[in-house]
Amino acid sequence: MNSQLRKRLAVIRIVALGIVFLAANTPLHSVAERLYPIGTLPIEAAETLNEPTNVIDREHAAARKALGGLDPVPKPAEGTASTNGVPRNLIELFNKPRTPDAPAEKDKTFELQRKLETARYLRTSRLTAQAEPILIELLADESPEQIRQSALLELAAAAQDDNNLPRAQQIYSQFLSKWANDLRVPEILLRQGLIFRQMGLNNLALTKFYAVMTSALVLKNDHLEYYAKLVQQAQSEIAETHYALGKYTDAAEFFTRLLKQTNITDRSSILYKLTRCQSATGQHAEAIANANDFLIRFPNAPEQPEIRFLLADSLKQLRRDNESLQQVLLLLKEQKELTKDRPAVWAYWQQRAGNLIGNHLYREGDYAKALEVYLSLVQLDDSPAWKLPVTYQIGMTYERLWQPLKAAETYAEILNREKELADTASPGLKSIFDMARWRMNLIDWQNKAEEANRRFNTTPETNTSVTASLPLNSPSIP
Repeated sequence: MNSQLRKRLAVIRIVALGIVFLAANTPLHSVAERLYPIGTLPIEAAETLNEPTNVIDREHAAARKALGGLDPVPKPAEGTASTNGVPRNLIELFNKPRTPDAPAEKDKTFELQRKLETARYLRTSRLTAQAEPILIELLADESPEQIRQSALLELAAAAQDDNNLPRAQQIYSQFLSKWANDLRVPEILLRQGLIFRQMGLNNLALTKFYAVMTSALVLKNDHLEYYAKLVQQAQSEIAETHYALGKYTDAAEFFTRLLKQTNITDRSSILYKLTRCQSATGQHAEAIANANDFLIRFPNAPEQPEIRFLLADSLKQLRRDNESLQQVLLLLKEQKELTKDRPAVWAYWQQRAGNLIGNHLYREGDYAKALEVYLSLVQLDDSPAWKLPVTYQIGMTYERLWQPLKAAETYAEILNREKELADTASPGLKSIFDMARWRMNLIDWQNKAEEANRRFNTTPETNTSVTASLPLNSPSIP
Protein backbone atom coordinates (compact mmCIF):
# COMPACT_ATOMS: atom_id res chain seq x y z
CA MET A 1 0.00 0.00 0.00
CA ASN A 2 2.80 2.36 0.90
CA SER A 3 4.52 1.46 -2.35
CA GLN A 4 1.45 2.38 -4.39
CA LEU A 5 1.05 5.68 -2.51
CA ARG A 6 4.67 6.59 -3.12
CA LYS A 7 4.20 5.87 -6.81
CA ARG A 8 1.17 8.14 -6.97
CA LEU A 9 2.86 10.98 -5.07
CA ALA A 10 5.90 10.85 -7.33
CA VAL A 11 3.78 10.95 -10.46
CA ILE A 12 1.62 13.79 -9.08
CA ARG A 13 4.71 15.89 -8.35
CA ILE A 14 6.05 15.31 -11.84
CA VAL A 15 2.71 16.21 -13.43
CA ALA A 16 2.35 19.35 -11.29
CA LEU A 17 5.80 20.57 -12.24
CA GLY A 18 5.06 19.66 -15.85
CA ILE A 19 2.25 22.21 -15.87
CA VAL A 20 4.75 24.87 -14.79
CA PHE A 21 7.06 23.94 -17.65
CA LEU A 22 4.20 23.73 -20.15
CA ALA A 23 5.08 27.05 -21.78
CA ALA A 24 8.63 25.83 -22.31
CA ASN A 25 7.42 22.76 -24.25
CA THR A 26 9.38 20.46 -21.92
CA PRO A 27 8.70 16.67 -22.25
CA LEU A 28 7.39 14.84 -19.22
CA HIS A 29 10.59 12.81 -18.76
CA SER A 30 12.60 16.03 -18.79
CA VAL A 31 10.30 17.34 -16.04
CA ALA A 32 11.07 14.25 -13.97
CA GLU A 33 14.77 14.79 -14.50
CA ARG A 34 14.44 18.44 -13.35
CA LEU A 35 12.54 17.36 -10.22
CA TYR A 36 14.72 14.31 -9.54
CA PRO A 37 18.25 14.60 -10.96
CA ILE A 38 19.72 11.58 -12.64
CA GLY A 39 20.14 8.72 -10.14
CA THR A 40 17.75 10.13 -7.50
CA LEU A 41 14.35 9.38 -9.09
CA PRO A 42 12.41 6.92 -6.85
CA ILE A 43 12.36 3.44 -8.34
CA GLU A 44 8.58 3.17 -8.00
CA ALA A 45 8.05 6.44 -9.89
CA ALA A 46 10.49 5.41 -12.60
CA GLU A 47 8.70 2.10 -12.98
CA THR A 48 5.36 3.88 -13.18
CA LEU A 49 6.58 6.30 -15.88
CA ASN A 50 8.19 3.50 -17.89
CA GLU A 51 5.53 0.81 -17.32
CA PRO A 52 4.04 -0.29 -20.64
CA THR A 53 0.72 -1.44 -19.09
CA ASN A 54 -2.38 0.62 -18.43
CA VAL A 55 -1.89 1.36 -14.71
CA ILE A 56 -5.01 3.48 -14.41
CA ASP A 57 -7.27 0.68 -15.69
CA ARG A 58 -5.66 -1.90 -13.36
CA GLU A 59 -5.90 0.25 -10.24
CA HIS A 60 -9.39 1.35 -11.11
CA ALA A 61 -10.54 -2.31 -11.32
CA ALA A 62 -8.84 -3.18 -7.98
CA ALA A 63 -10.47 -0.28 -6.19
CA ARG A 64 -13.87 -1.13 -7.67
CA LYS A 65 -13.51 -4.76 -6.47
CA ALA A 66 -12.57 -3.59 -2.95
CA LEU A 67 -15.62 -1.30 -2.82
CA GLY A 68 -18.03 -3.97 -3.90
CA GLY A 69 -18.54 -2.83 -7.45
CA LEU A 70 -18.89 0.87 -6.75
CA ASP A 71 -16.97 3.22 -9.02
CA PRO A 72 -14.61 5.25 -6.78
CA VAL A 73 -13.80 7.85 -9.46
CA PRO A 74 -15.19 8.37 -12.93
CA LYS A 75 -13.37 6.28 -15.49
CA PRO A 76 -11.44 8.30 -18.00
CA ALA A 77 -13.21 8.80 -21.27
CA GLU A 78 -12.55 6.32 -24.01
CA GLY A 79 -9.30 6.98 -25.76
CA THR A 80 -8.00 9.38 -23.11
CA ALA A 81 -5.94 6.88 -21.14
CA SER A 82 -2.51 6.16 -22.49
CA THR A 83 0.66 4.40 -21.57
CA ASN A 84 3.09 5.55 -18.93
CA GLY A 85 0.19 6.00 -16.48
CA VAL A 86 -0.67 9.52 -17.72
CA PRO A 87 -3.88 10.37 -19.65
CA ARG A 88 -3.23 10.79 -23.34
CA ASN A 89 -4.88 14.23 -23.47
CA LEU A 90 -2.48 15.44 -20.75
CA ILE A 91 0.51 14.07 -22.66
CA GLU A 92 -0.72 15.84 -25.79
CA LEU A 93 -1.10 19.03 -23.77
CA PHE A 94 2.47 18.75 -22.54
CA ASN A 95 3.86 18.00 -25.97
CA LYS A 96 1.83 20.66 -27.82
CA PRO A 97 4.09 23.18 -29.56
CA ARG A 98 4.43 26.50 -27.72
CA THR A 99 2.13 29.31 -28.96
CA PRO A 100 3.07 32.98 -28.67
CA ASP A 101 1.68 35.07 -25.82
CA ALA A 102 0.04 37.57 -28.21
CA PRO A 103 -1.97 36.67 -31.31
CA ALA A 104 -0.35 37.04 -34.69
CA GLU A 105 -2.77 39.83 -35.51
CA LYS A 106 -1.45 41.90 -32.63
CA ASP A 107 2.11 41.33 -33.78
CA LYS A 108 1.18 42.58 -37.25
CA THR A 109 -0.51 45.68 -35.85
CA PHE A 110 2.52 46.41 -33.70
CA GLU A 111 4.76 46.19 -36.76
CA LEU A 112 2.52 48.53 -38.74
CA GLN A 113 2.47 51.00 -35.87
CA ARG A 114 6.26 50.88 -35.74
CA LYS A 115 6.43 51.71 -39.45
CA LEU A 116 4.02 54.59 -38.97
CA GLU A 117 6.15 56.06 -36.18
CA THR A 118 9.23 55.69 -38.36
CA ALA A 119 7.56 57.53 -41.23
CA ARG A 120 6.38 60.27 -38.88
CA TYR A 121 9.91 60.72 -37.56
CA LEU A 122 11.30 60.94 -41.11
CA ARG A 123 8.68 63.53 -42.06
CA THR A 124 9.38 65.72 -39.05
CA SER A 125 13.08 65.42 -39.89
CA ARG A 126 12.34 66.87 -43.36
CA LEU A 127 13.10 63.51 -45.01
CA THR A 128 9.79 63.33 -46.83
CA ALA A 129 11.24 61.43 -49.79
CA GLN A 130 12.03 58.54 -47.46
CA ALA A 131 8.80 58.82 -45.47
CA GLU A 132 6.35 58.75 -48.39
CA PRO A 133 7.06 55.16 -49.59
CA ILE A 134 6.45 53.85 -46.07
CA LEU A 135 3.21 55.81 -45.76
CA ILE A 136 1.95 54.61 -49.14
CA GLU A 137 2.71 51.02 -48.10
CA LEU A 138 0.63 51.51 -44.94
CA LEU A 139 -2.36 52.59 -47.03
CA ALA A 140 -2.85 49.00 -48.26
CA ASP A 141 -6.28 47.46 -47.68
CA GLU A 142 -4.98 44.83 -45.26
CA SER A 143 -3.83 47.56 -42.83
CA PRO A 144 -6.20 48.41 -39.96
CA GLU A 145 -8.41 51.41 -40.52
CA GLN A 146 -6.76 53.46 -37.80
CA ILE A 147 -3.34 52.89 -39.38
CA ARG A 148 -4.63 53.90 -42.82
CA GLN A 149 -6.19 57.08 -41.44
CA SER A 150 -3.02 58.17 -39.68
CA ALA A 151 -0.88 57.29 -42.71
CA LEU A 152 -3.10 59.36 -45.01
CA LEU A 153 -2.89 62.39 -42.72
CA GLU A 154 0.87 62.04 -42.48
CA LEU A 155 1.07 61.85 -46.26
CA ALA A 156 -0.89 65.11 -46.55
CA ALA A 157 1.40 66.77 -44.01
CA ALA A 158 4.43 65.57 -45.99
CA ALA A 159 3.04 67.14 -49.16
CA GLN A 160 2.42 70.36 -47.27
CA ASP A 161 5.97 70.33 -45.91
CA ASP A 162 7.21 70.05 -49.50
CA ASN A 163 5.00 73.04 -50.39
CA ASN A 164 3.02 70.80 -52.73
CA LEU A 165 -0.21 72.46 -51.66
CA PRO A 166 -2.54 71.08 -54.40
CA ARG A 167 -1.52 67.50 -53.54
CA ALA A 168 -2.04 68.16 -49.83
CA GLN A 169 -5.54 69.45 -50.56
CA GLN A 170 -6.30 66.38 -52.65
CA ILE A 171 -5.20 64.00 -49.88
CA TYR A 172 -7.23 65.84 -47.25
CA SER A 173 -10.26 65.65 -49.55
CA GLN A 174 -9.77 61.88 -49.90
CA PHE A 175 -9.79 61.55 -46.12
CA LEU A 176 -13.01 63.56 -45.82
CA SER A 177 -14.72 61.50 -48.52
CA LYS A 178 -13.79 58.16 -46.90
CA TRP A 179 -14.30 59.09 -43.26
CA ALA A 180 -16.84 61.90 -43.26
CA ASN A 181 -17.87 61.25 -39.65
CA ASP A 182 -14.39 61.06 -38.19
CA LEU A 183 -13.82 63.18 -35.09
CA ARG A 184 -10.87 64.91 -36.76
CA VAL A 185 -12.97 66.39 -39.59
CA PRO A 186 -13.13 69.95 -38.11
CA GLU A 187 -9.36 70.06 -37.72
CA ILE A 188 -8.84 68.82 -41.29
CA LEU A 189 -11.23 71.48 -42.61
CA LEU A 190 -9.23 74.09 -40.71
CA ARG A 191 -6.01 72.86 -42.33
CA GLN A 192 -7.63 73.03 -45.76
CA GLY A 193 -8.69 76.61 -45.11
CA LEU A 194 -5.17 77.63 -44.15
CA ILE A 195 -3.77 75.98 -47.28
CA PHE A 196 -6.33 77.70 -49.51
CA ARG A 197 -5.40 81.06 -48.00
CA GLN A 198 -1.72 80.29 -48.54
CA MET A 199 -2.56 79.54 -52.19
CA GLY A 200 -4.30 82.92 -52.47
CA LEU A 201 -7.80 81.39 -52.75
CA ASN A 202 -9.30 83.46 -49.96
CA ASN A 203 -12.96 82.81 -50.77
CA LEU A 204 -12.42 79.05 -50.63
CA ALA A 205 -10.50 79.54 -47.41
CA LEU A 206 -13.43 81.38 -45.85
CA THR A 207 -15.76 78.55 -46.92
CA LYS A 208 -13.58 76.00 -45.13
CA PHE A 209 -13.34 78.12 -41.99
CA TYR A 210 -17.12 78.45 -41.81
CA ALA A 211 -17.38 74.67 -42.35
CA VAL A 212 -15.21 74.10 -39.28
CA MET A 213 -17.85 75.70 -37.07
CA THR A 214 -20.67 73.79 -38.75
CA SER A 215 -18.98 70.39 -38.50
CA ALA A 216 -18.00 70.95 -34.87
CA LEU A 217 -21.68 71.45 -34.01
CA VAL A 218 -22.80 68.35 -35.95
CA LEU A 219 -20.30 65.89 -34.45
CA LYS A 220 -21.47 64.31 -31.22
CA ASN A 221 -18.52 64.05 -28.91
CA ASP A 222 -17.69 64.85 -25.31
CA HIS A 223 -14.47 66.75 -26.16
CA LEU A 224 -16.22 70.11 -25.93
CA GLU A 225 -13.13 72.06 -24.92
CA TYR A 226 -11.18 70.78 -27.93
CA TYR A 227 -13.93 71.73 -30.39
CA ALA A 228 -14.44 75.09 -28.69
CA LYS A 229 -10.79 75.92 -29.37
CA LEU A 230 -11.16 74.82 -33.00
CA VAL A 231 -14.21 77.07 -33.45
CA GLN A 232 -12.36 79.96 -31.82
CA GLN A 233 -9.40 79.48 -34.14
CA ALA A 234 -11.73 79.31 -37.14
CA GLN A 235 -13.28 82.65 -36.13
CA SER A 236 -9.81 84.12 -35.75
CA GLU A 237 -8.80 82.88 -39.20
CA ILE A 238 -11.98 84.34 -40.73
CA ALA A 239 -11.11 87.72 -39.20
CA GLU A 240 -7.51 87.41 -40.41
CA THR A 241 -8.64 86.58 -43.94
CA HIS A 242 -10.97 89.60 -44.11
CA TYR A 243 -8.17 91.71 -42.67
CA ALA A 244 -5.71 90.50 -45.34
CA LEU A 245 -8.28 91.25 -48.06
CA GLY A 246 -8.73 94.80 -46.80
CA LYS A 247 -12.32 94.14 -45.73
CA TYR A 248 -11.82 95.99 -42.49
CA THR A 249 -15.49 96.31 -41.60
CA ASP A 250 -16.02 92.53 -41.65
CA ALA A 251 -12.70 91.95 -39.93
CA ALA A 252 -13.56 94.42 -37.16
CA GLU A 253 -16.83 92.57 -36.55
CA PHE A 254 -15.08 89.23 -36.00
CA PHE A 255 -12.27 90.76 -33.95
CA THR A 256 -14.90 92.36 -31.69
CA ARG A 257 -16.57 88.96 -31.20
CA LEU A 258 -13.26 87.38 -30.29
CA LEU A 259 -12.50 90.04 -27.68
CA LYS A 260 -15.77 89.24 -25.92
CA GLN A 261 -14.58 85.69 -25.24
CA THR A 262 -12.94 85.15 -21.88
CA ASN A 263 -10.52 82.38 -22.88
CA ILE A 264 -8.84 84.26 -25.72
CA THR A 265 -5.06 83.94 -25.59
CA ASP A 266 -3.76 86.40 -28.22
CA ARG A 267 -5.67 89.42 -26.96
CA SER A 268 -2.92 91.96 -27.73
CA SER A 269 -2.75 90.99 -31.42
CA ILE A 270 -6.54 91.04 -31.79
CA LEU A 271 -6.87 94.42 -30.08
CA TYR A 272 -4.08 95.83 -32.26
CA LYS A 273 -5.72 94.68 -35.50
CA LEU A 274 -9.14 95.84 -34.36
CA THR A 275 -7.73 99.33 -33.74
CA ARG A 276 -6.20 99.37 -37.22
CA CYS A 277 -9.50 98.29 -38.79
CA GLN A 278 -11.49 100.96 -36.95
CA SER A 279 -8.97 103.65 -37.86
CA ALA A 280 -9.09 102.62 -41.53
CA THR A 281 -12.92 102.63 -41.63
CA GLY A 282 -13.27 106.02 -39.95
CA GLN A 283 -14.51 104.71 -36.60
CA HIS A 284 -12.20 107.10 -34.81
CA ALA A 285 -14.02 107.23 -31.48
CA GLU A 286 -13.85 103.42 -31.18
CA ALA A 287 -10.24 103.46 -32.39
CA ILE A 288 -9.29 105.97 -29.68
CA ALA A 289 -10.92 103.85 -26.96
CA ASN A 290 -9.22 100.63 -28.11
CA ALA A 291 -5.87 102.35 -28.60
CA ASN A 292 -5.90 103.70 -25.06
CA ASP A 293 -6.91 100.27 -23.79
CA PHE A 294 -4.01 98.68 -25.68
CA LEU A 295 -1.45 101.18 -24.34
CA ILE A 296 -2.60 100.52 -20.77
CA ARG A 297 -2.72 96.73 -21.05
CA PHE A 298 0.38 96.16 -23.17
CA PRO A 299 2.86 99.01 -22.62
CA ASN A 300 5.83 96.96 -23.85
CA ALA A 301 4.18 95.39 -26.90
CA PRO A 302 6.08 95.72 -30.21
CA GLU A 303 2.99 97.34 -31.78
CA GLN A 304 2.99 100.17 -29.23
CA PRO A 305 4.50 102.90 -31.48
CA GLU A 306 2.02 102.21 -34.29
CA ILE A 307 -0.88 102.21 -31.84
CA ARG A 308 0.20 105.59 -30.52
CA PHE A 309 0.45 106.86 -34.08
CA LEU A 310 -3.08 105.62 -34.83
CA LEU A 311 -4.30 107.27 -31.64
CA ALA A 312 -2.73 110.59 -32.62
CA ASP A 313 -4.19 110.36 -36.13
CA SER A 314 -7.71 109.58 -34.87
CA LEU A 315 -7.52 112.48 -32.43
CA LYS A 316 -6.43 114.74 -35.29
CA GLN A 317 -9.36 113.55 -37.43
CA LEU A 318 -11.76 114.50 -34.62
CA ARG A 319 -10.14 117.98 -34.41
CA ARG A 320 -8.66 117.25 -31.01
CA ASP A 321 -5.34 118.79 -32.04
CA ASN A 322 -3.93 119.42 -28.58
CA GLU A 323 -4.42 115.79 -27.54
CA SER A 324 -3.03 114.63 -30.86
CA LEU A 325 0.07 116.77 -30.39
CA GLN A 326 0.58 115.35 -26.90
CA GLN A 327 0.54 111.79 -28.26
CA VAL A 328 3.05 112.68 -30.97
CA LEU A 329 5.39 114.33 -28.49
CA LEU A 330 5.11 111.29 -26.23
CA LEU A 331 6.01 109.10 -29.16
CA LEU A 332 8.96 111.29 -30.14
CA LYS A 333 10.28 111.45 -26.58
CA GLU A 334 9.96 107.77 -25.70
CA GLN A 335 12.73 106.63 -23.43
CA LYS A 336 15.70 104.86 -24.95
CA GLU A 337 14.98 101.79 -22.83
CA LEU A 338 11.81 101.20 -24.83
CA THR A 339 13.40 101.78 -28.24
CA LYS A 340 16.70 99.93 -27.90
CA ASP A 341 15.25 96.51 -28.82
CA ARG A 342 13.51 97.73 -31.99
CA PRO A 343 15.18 101.01 -33.01
CA ALA A 344 14.22 100.77 -36.68
CA VAL A 345 10.52 100.21 -35.88
CA TRP A 346 10.40 103.05 -33.42
CA ALA A 347 12.25 105.41 -35.76
CA TYR A 348 9.81 104.65 -38.58
CA TRP A 349 6.71 105.40 -36.54
CA GLN A 350 8.27 108.41 -34.85
CA GLN A 351 9.18 109.93 -38.20
CA ARG A 352 5.84 109.09 -39.76
CA ALA A 353 3.82 110.43 -36.85
CA GLY A 354 5.92 113.58 -36.63
CA ASN A 355 5.64 114.29 -40.34
CA LEU A 356 1.92 113.65 -40.40
CA ILE A 357 0.99 115.76 -37.41
CA GLY A 358 3.61 118.44 -38.03
CA ASN A 359 2.51 118.97 -41.64
CA HIS A 360 -1.13 118.96 -40.57
CA LEU A 361 -0.49 121.68 -38.01
CA TYR A 362 1.52 123.64 -40.58
CA ARG A 363 -1.30 123.49 -43.12
CA GLU A 364 -3.81 124.47 -40.45
CA GLY A 365 -1.72 127.58 -39.71
CA ASP A 366 -0.70 126.50 -36.21
CA TYR A 367 2.97 127.30 -36.86
CA ALA A 368 4.09 127.38 -33.24
CA LYS A 369 2.97 123.79 -32.58
CA ALA A 370 4.27 122.68 -35.98
CA LEU A 371 7.68 124.15 -35.11
CA GLU A 372 7.70 122.20 -31.83
CA VAL A 373 7.11 118.96 -33.73
CA TYR A 374 9.78 119.71 -36.36
CA LEU A 375 12.39 120.56 -33.73
CA SER A 376 11.76 117.16 -32.14
CA LEU A 377 11.84 115.38 -35.47
CA VAL A 378 15.21 116.77 -36.53
CA GLN A 379 16.86 115.08 -33.56
CA LEU A 380 15.70 111.57 -34.51
CA ASP A 381 18.24 110.93 -37.25
CA ASP A 382 21.50 112.64 -38.24
CA SER A 383 21.58 111.29 -41.79
CA PRO A 384 21.43 114.03 -44.46
CA ALA A 385 18.48 112.37 -46.18
CA TRP A 386 16.37 112.93 -43.04
CA LYS A 387 17.96 115.92 -41.32
CA LEU A 388 18.18 118.38 -44.22
CA PRO A 389 14.52 118.18 -45.39
CA VAL A 390 13.29 118.63 -41.80
CA THR A 391 15.69 121.54 -41.32
CA TYR A 392 14.30 123.15 -44.47
CA GLN A 393 10.77 122.77 -43.07
CA ILE A 394 11.93 124.45 -39.86
CA GLY A 395 13.21 127.39 -41.93
CA MET A 396 9.85 127.67 -43.69
CA THR A 397 8.06 127.67 -40.32
CA TYR A 398 10.31 130.47 -39.04
CA GLU A 399 9.34 132.53 -42.08
CA ARG A 400 5.63 132.01 -41.29
CA LEU A 401 6.32 133.17 -37.75
CA TRP A 402 7.91 136.38 -39.14
CA GLN A 403 11.40 135.48 -37.99
CA PRO A 404 13.41 135.95 -41.20
CA LEU A 405 16.77 136.08 -39.46
CA LYS A 406 16.29 132.64 -37.88
CA ALA A 407 14.97 131.36 -41.16
CA ALA A 408 18.08 132.64 -42.97
CA GLU A 409 20.31 131.01 -40.36
CA THR A 410 18.49 127.73 -40.88
CA TYR A 411 18.90 127.89 -44.66
CA ALA A 412 22.57 128.80 -44.24
CA GLU A 413 22.99 125.69 -42.10
CA ILE A 414 21.70 123.61 -44.99
CA LEU A 415 23.93 125.29 -47.58
CA ASN A 416 27.00 124.79 -45.40
CA ARG A 417 26.80 121.06 -46.15
CA GLU A 418 26.45 121.45 -49.91
CA LYS A 419 30.15 121.08 -50.65
CA GLU A 420 30.45 118.16 -48.26
CA LEU A 421 27.68 116.27 -50.08
CA ALA A 422 28.38 117.49 -53.61
CA ASP A 423 29.45 114.08 -54.89
CA THR A 424 26.99 111.91 -52.95
CA ALA A 425 23.89 114.08 -52.80
CA SER A 426 20.73 112.53 -54.24
CA PRO A 427 18.47 114.50 -56.60
CA GLY A 428 16.19 115.18 -53.66
CA LEU A 429 18.97 116.68 -51.58
CA LYS A 430 20.13 118.78 -54.52
CA SER A 431 16.62 120.16 -54.73
CA ILE A 432 16.77 121.00 -51.02
CA PHE A 433 20.00 122.94 -51.59
CA ASP A 434 18.48 124.84 -54.52
CA MET A 435 15.32 125.71 -52.58
CA ALA A 436 17.30 126.79 -49.52
CA ARG A 437 19.47 129.06 -51.70
CA TRP A 438 16.38 130.52 -53.36
CA ARG A 439 14.74 131.16 -49.99
CA MET A 440 17.91 132.84 -48.70
CA ASN A 441 18.06 135.09 -51.75
CA LEU A 442 14.38 135.92 -51.28
CA ILE A 443 14.92 136.83 -47.65
CA ASP A 444 17.93 138.94 -48.61
CA TRP A 445 15.93 140.73 -51.32
CA GLN A 446 13.09 141.34 -48.85
CA ASN A 447 15.51 142.75 -46.31
CA LYS A 448 17.03 145.10 -48.90
CA ALA A 449 13.60 146.16 -50.10
CA GLU A 450 12.43 146.90 -46.58
CA GLU A 451 15.63 148.87 -45.90
CA ALA A 452 15.14 150.91 -49.06
CA ASN A 453 11.54 151.50 -48.13
CA ARG A 454 12.57 152.73 -44.71
CA ARG A 455 15.13 155.13 -46.19
CA PHE A 456 12.56 156.39 -48.65
CA ASN A 457 10.03 157.00 -45.90
CA THR A 458 12.57 158.87 -43.71
CA THR A 459 13.83 161.32 -46.58
CA PRO A 460 12.45 165.01 -46.02
CA GLU A 461 10.07 166.35 -48.66
CA THR A 462 11.89 169.11 -50.72
CA ASN A 463 9.68 169.07 -53.79
CA THR A 464 8.16 172.51 -54.88
CA SER A 465 5.54 172.86 -57.49
CA VAL A 466 6.51 175.08 -60.48
CA THR A 467 3.70 176.37 -62.67
CA ALA A 468 3.93 178.34 -65.92
CA SER A 469 1.29 180.86 -66.85
CA LEU A 470 0.49 182.20 -70.26
CA PRO A 471 0.00 185.96 -70.91
CA LEU A 472 -3.59 186.99 -70.65
CA ASN A 473 -3.68 188.36 -74.16
CA SER A 474 -1.73 185.62 -75.80
CA PRO A 475 -3.16 184.28 -78.98
CA SER A 476 -4.86 180.98 -78.86
CA ILE A 477 -3.32 177.98 -80.38
CA PRO A 478 -5.31 176.53 -83.19
